[in-house]
Amino acid sequence: MSKLANATSEISVQQQASPKGEVGAAWRQSKWLAVGELLLVALIFVADARHHIYFSKTPYLLILGWISLWIRGIGWRGVGLVRYRSWGITVALGIGCGLLMEGFELFVSQPLLVKLLGKQPNFENFRALTGNPKLLFLALVLVWTLAAFGEEMVYRGYLMNRVADLFRRTRAAWIISLIAVNVGFGLAHSGQGITGMVDEGLMGILLGLMYLVTGRNLSVPVIAHGVADTIDIVWIFFGHYPGM
Repeated sequence: MSKLANATSEISVQQQASPKGEVGAAWRQSKWLAVGELLLVALIFVADARHHIYFSKTPYLLILGWISLWIRGIGWRGVGLVRYRSWGITVALGIGCGLLMEGFELFVSQPLLVKLLGKQPNFENFRALTGNPKLLFLALVLVWTLAAFGEEMVYRGYLMNRVADLFRRTRAAWIISLIAVNVGFGLAHSGQGITGMVDEGLMGILLGLMYLVTGRNLSVPVIAHGVADTIDIVWIFFGHYPGM
């Protein structure tokens, strides 16, 4: 009877341990996939720094993210590309956050960084936009496609989730992800000089916080990003952007 009890106990232990083992193996497999993807991301950044990528690296990163989500059967909805509670709340919250973020950048972070670093952000690539309606229209299209949708889907939706995956998506993992990914977001704006890079990194952290506070919803930071960049572009068009 004791032998039967021991055997039953061993089977029970194996049954309990097996799912845990399977979960651990699945996580390790996912972890190495994430490491491989992040190495590809790093290569894209290096290629861009060496001027081997035409126009922008965002579409390449977006394609990589799309493939990753498709392979894992998640999709963009799975990383937050849905409305937040209702479309009215989503739009209102996105616009409000965008206005607050833009106000913080124009009147707090950017002036402070200029004072500390002694340099204005480099916006020479945007100078031709001043007083040019055709370029204004093109810039607004790019703001809402490449910047608002593209960058939010890449940096907050795809990359923040993949970095968090490396550390089992714990609270600490999301903090690491928030900082690491948005340092990369700042570096992605190297054309704006050191002041621009640091400032964009701070804006990335604010957008990342929006993503996390809304339960990892992408729609709110997409709208906020678009609103903030639209204000920047309009100010540049009228020749009133600070430092230009």
